[in-house]
Amino acid sequence: MSAVWFVPAPSLRLAVVRVLICSFAVVWLLGFGPLLLSGLWSPAERFEPIGVASLLSAPLAPALGVGAWLLTLIAGIAALLGWRFRLIGPMFALGLLWVTTYRNCWGMIFHSENLLVMHTLILAMLPASDAWSLDARRASRSALPEARSDPHWRYGWGLRLMAAVTVLAYLLAGVAKLRNAGPAWLDGDVLLSQVAWDNLRKIELGDLHSPIGATLSAYPAVFIPLAWTSMILELGAPLALFGRRVAWVWAVGMWAFHVGVLLIMAISFMYPLSGVAFAPLFAVERPVEALAARLRRRRPNSALTRLLPRGSEPL
Repeated sequence: MSAVWFVPAPSLRLAVVRVLICSFAVVWLLGFGPLLLSGLWSPAERFEPIGVASLLSAPLAPALGVGAWLLTLIAGIAALLGWRFRLIGPMFALGLLWVTTYRNCWGMIFHSENLLVMHTLILAMLPASDAWSLDARRASRSALPEARSDPHWRYGWGLRLMAAVTVLAYLLAGVAKLRNAGPAWLDGDVLLSQVAWDNLRKIELGDLHSPIGATLSAYPAVFIPLAWTSMILELGAPLALFGRRVAWVWAVGMWAFHVGVLLIMAISFMYPLSGVAFAPLFAVERPVEALAARLRRRRPNSALTRLLPRGSEPL
């Protein structure tokens, strides 16, 4: 069991995952800020608290809601830079949990950010600022013990847990399809109905829809291989934990699946589409190391080069 979960990994790998996840979260908080804050001025009777927001009996004052979003954004930037991560990391994770949950208390529950929040909560428990961070720079300047540069399980177990949560999310999606539709899902008719109904509803409401999906709805046979492919990818998700090559095939397949959903239903799951959702499965530090080595050869004294990591050493 220890060989499965406590897999050694370099500190830089965890640091790169921190940068990727926090960068995505910060961009998401900024880009979707208007949508996240729009519910603050909705009628109070629409407020139906769920999750951690169930502690509230009435909606927050708009100023408090804006303040929570702003503090979460600031904490996200600090976590991205790896500043006081042991304190800021949990603050950011809890803030993101609150902001996304509060958004879901106004009549529609979104699940597209669940995986992002789970990854951020796990990241908050890890020594994710032992490399490529302001914490690592401060530690080296104050003559404190440096982060372990050799691979160690303390950097690997959290990545393994994030990878497991990722594949579990897709496995549960596949199980839900079978529970709701049964073997009929594999006939393609259920998927066809979902695509056709979703696009028809959007057309009638004057909302953004997919012309591709609307056109393909006239060709039922197209949805049979699509239904089979989605089921194979989702039920086969756990296999991605047992080999790098299998993980690559599965991750590319799931990314293509989300591209397909975007094309035929105009529904975007930005976290997996960005590729960041699959980062814990891979040695993401290697491209960073290669880029750093190349820039260091070309511009050894530039400010940008000094910001890039040297292998698994602290920044």
